[in-house]
Amino acid sequence: MIDLNEVGAHPQQDAHGQWQIRFGIYLPHITYAKGYGVKVRIIHAYDQFVRGIEPKDVWMNWQNGSAYDRWEVTVPLTVDLQSRFGQPGEYLYRFQLFRHAQEVTFWFADPFGRASGFGTLSSVTVDPAAVPFAWTDHAYQTPEVDRMVVYEVNVREFNRDFDGLVMQLDYLWDLGVNVLELMPISNVKEDVEWGYTPLGYFAPDERLGGPVGLKQLVDACHGRGMAVILDAVYAHAHPEFPYNLVYSTTGEPNPMMGVFEGEFFGNDKPGTDYRKTFTRDYFFALNRYYLAEYHVDGFRYDYVPGMYDGFLGQGYADLVYRTYQYSRQIPRFQADGRSRILQCAEHLPDPRQILAKTYSNAAWQNELLEAARGHRIDERLAHLLDPELVGYPSAYRNDMTGDTFPVAPFQYVESHDHERFLNTFGTLPQQDLLNESYGDRARFYQTQPYIIALYTGKGIPMLWQGQEFGENWGVPGDGIGRNLFERPLHWEYFYDAPGKALVRLYRKLGQLRRELPALSSRSYFYYYNNADHLHNQIIAYRRGVDDQGAGSVMIALNFSDQARQVWLPFPAVGTWTEQLEGTHPPLQVTHPDQWLPFSVPSHYGVVFRIA
Repeated sequence: MIDLNEVGAHPQQDAHGQWQIRFGIYLPHITYAKGYGVKVRIIHAYDQFVRGIEPKDVWMNWQNGSAYDRWEVTVPLTVDLQSRFGQPGEYLYRFQLFRHAQEVTFWFADPFGRASGFGTLSSVTVDPAAVPFAWTDHAYQTPEVDRMVVYEVNVREFNRDFDGLVMQLDYLWDLGVNVLELMPISNVKEDVEWGYTPLGYFAPDERLGGPVGLKQLVDACHGRGMAVILDAVYAHAHPEFPYNLVYSTTGEPNPMMGVFEGEFFGNDKPGTDYRKTFTRDYFFALNRYYLAEYHVDGFRYDYVPGMYDGFLGQGYADLVYRTYQYSRQIPRFQADGRSRILQCAEHLPDPRQILAKTYSNAAWQNELLEAARGHRIDERLAHLLDPELVGYPSAYRNDMTGDTFPVAPFQYVESHDHERFLNTFGTLPQQDLLNESYGDRARFYQTQPYIIALYTGKGIPMLWQGQEFGENWGVPGDGIGRNLFERPLHWEYFYDAPGKALVRLYRKLGQLRRELPALSSRSYFYYYNNADHLHNQIIAYRRGVDDQGAGSVMIALNFSDQARQVWLPFPAVGTWTEQLEGTHPPLQVTHPDQWLPFSVPSHYGVVFRIA
């Protein structure tokens, strides 16, 4: 078992009050007996580019008989009058590997480094006045699956860094959002990168605000009742990730990387191999660390086909099971003998099996996205608004352990992987530097019935940053331009006519989703299957707390270019009022299941509830 107290960089004071840093690293199969030596190179950050000041080189000691061949050394921070070494502040460090006194690996970072410099440098800060982070989220509870609305965000593109995201939390809350899904936040090689080839895992990127910035973001979110989940890239890593680099240069058996399942980059560039004990321990230790140190609410596991070897396998299924069991001891997750931790799988080939057979309570799936982008108003689109109808489970049950918890798929029409939904209705002549066309925002109105469907259908709604005001960047279908090109949000769109109209609609839908139990992720759904509806490009359905009509909400969506009259049977006696615009005359229902007509505006919808 990996012990995080043994590895990484740990500032501490000796018995005389002298500051020192204890370094540790696991390098399985790299031993002194084979002629290897490991050196740590450390320099004060202010001295990094000063002529004549070199890093301090310190040889590490191999711990014979230790788990995973641990190397360690404690470096006294003895004051050097020719540099800032020995003074408080940030220290940058890296490792070098030698065999029989010959350099084998010139430079590799700390795979357990808790902070990073730019690129392939790890960092550690010595601060005599440091105090533990003051968390204020003691009373916070992670939202239930049934009540979640998710917002996927690239922190840097959204508003620069973690602090920029904190500034916009009230804005996001008004959209109905109560879960932030952060795209990868660990350090990466390139200055602009989506984050799906991590250099390391334990260090939140300094360019985003580093460890303190992430803690401040999570604490601020929890203060508003919002959860934070991290995009977990556990199937592959950057070629310069230490457990790639060291073992490619030494030829020793790699304890982590190897051909496993569904290799993303092909078998010639293998990812993580979960048949290896060290791999399983590493990522379980990583999950425990982020849950405990950063109070995150769970993980969105990227590219699960590269981790998944069956529901009884050693890869993904084992990791989410162990993580779930660990999370049960954490108060924010506790609910009726189960855990609310959010574990979402991106397993696009078979999301249904993942939800039915593993300890995942959510899953990415592209079915609604693909149907919406086809612009076909048919039964398929209507049925996808009820995931249970198309084969998704509503709960996970393990008869052997007795564990059971609610599950639901994410529902979305946009994600970082695809061009903007708006762009599918038309583009402008203007193009970006990659020759990708911008979407025609004058066509914003055509997206509206799909967004009403997203908020009022079953499943967990997910928004991709900026869609709420008509963001219109293009994205290439392949190539490095997808993830190595920055697309900052056009916040100026928030103020123009299309942006204002869309934001107003999203806010209203967010309020309804939050207030009405009938619109939860797994509540009752009844589709009014009517050939005339489909002919007129209408989809109508009823949501309810149960199938008896309690708390019912009636929804009709109009995807056509003209207003339509629709007849529906209203299930309960009383006055029904329209919630989106409030301009439709109230409907008086005098007996259950009374059929009444109403008008639905073009490219829009209506939502009726009983007063």
